[in-house]
Amino acid sequence: MPRVLMLYTGGTIGMLPSPQGYVPCAGLADRLAIHLSVGDPDSLPTFDVVEMQPLIDSAELMPDAWNRLVAQLESHWQAYDAFVVLHGTDTMAYSAAALSFMLGTLNKPVIFTGSQIPLGEPRSDALNNLVSALQLVEHPATPCEVSLAFHDRLLRGNRARKVRTQGLDAFDSPNFPWLAELGIGMTFPQPSALLSGLPNFAPIEVDDETVAILPLHPGMSLRRAKALLADERLKGVILHSYGVGNPPSFKGELLKALTAANERGVALINVTQCAQGEVVQGAYATGAALNQAGVIAGSDITLEAAVAKLTVLLGRGMSGPALRKALSGSLRGECSSRVMC
Repeated sequence: MPRVLMLYTGGTIGMLPSPQGYVPCAGLADRLAIHLSVGDPDSLPTFDVVEMQPLIDSAELMPDAWNRLVAQLESHWQAYDAFVVLHGTDTMAYSAAALSFMLGTLNKPVIFTGSQIPLGEPRSDALNNLVSALQLVEHPATPCEVSLAFHDRLLRGNRARKVRTQGLDAFDSPNFPWLAELGIGMTFPQPSALLSGLPNFAPIEVDDETVAILPLHPGMSLRRAKALLADERLKGVILHSYGVGNPPSFKGELLKALTAANERGVALINVTQCAQGEVVQGAYATGAALNQAGVIAGSDITLEAAVAKLTVLLGRGMSGPALRKALSGSLRGECSSRVMC
């Protein structure tokens, strides 16, 4: 059986009640051992638990946590055959996407999981998700990539989204098939098409002034949009647009601001607000104008993956045509673009 390292970052799965509500708590390894002792101890792979410091509620996650995770993976990579990352659900999709871009090619599986209800609480989904992740990391068909196991499904990490706040089936990948489904048996609909190889453990430079999201909505302020796009510290903007990538025109004023930002070297990527489907900037005149402004059509990339991708690429010092090419194509299967970078 493979040796597995479990990295516990915090989140609901290991929380305990307090007067202020659920909070992340240490000692998950001992509590987990108690819950798993009722079954056959030889039915799951051997695993060790490393508790990250500080443990966090995932709503508090910042990109420097991705660097800490990658550093832990680097220090233990040779000693283990597979890795399970226990993470809070609020930002798990961001972290799974970020690590897929940071690590690049992999020769071992890295599986994120967590729970909607803390371990040990009535009706908790924690144990099922943990057992599923452990069974998946030892299965020969599990792909060597960053993935996310939740509610009897395995999802590509940079395709996953949290789609429900109350349901136990909290995660899905609306624009990409599940990598595996866990029922009485495990089924793998299609083999991973991603290249495998040794990972890149280099950290990213974290700067919270470089990436922003511009959400479009009826009644949005043109003044605020223009102020955002004119910010000299900005290096990348995600345009969160309607339908197949359509923005309001504001009589051409928003287009002028986008053009000016592009000419200043700001990377602009268009991501749809729709859960399913992709950006097609030439379908309508309003969207087609974005092509002239230098806005990159994001295909069917999720908002979470777009944020992570921009943050990682900029954090690795990428800019100019190389950055545009990377944003226009697929690096680790995060979008349906036919261009592989």
